[in-house]
Amino acid sequence: MRTVFSESASLWRGLGKIEKSGLKIKEEFADFDAENKFYIDWDSGVDIAGCKCGEVLKGTMTPDKCPLFGKRCVPANPVGPCMVSSEGSCAAYYKYGER
Repeated sequence: MRTVFSESASLWRGLGKIEKSGLKIKEEFADFDAENKFYIDWDSGVDIAGCKCGEVLKGTMTPDKCPLFGKRCVPANPVGPCMVSSEGSCAAYYKYGER
């Protein structure tokens, strides 16, 4: 891993950019880097009005306090990243609730 990759800042849905939280292909392997071969607009992430995934992920809010939780945002129609997979914090909270 250290031969091919180096630490880099990375964008995380709901959290923003975090320094040294991602990996980037080193310059000597640039021929294999998809970012160099294809146009990827990393800054096109859309914040969804009312979605509080960032706060849920940071632990400053429980999923049920999000104004979209259980209404517009449900497992069958996820709005934010926390509801997308069954392991997501909102999806788990939706299925199991507070115990």
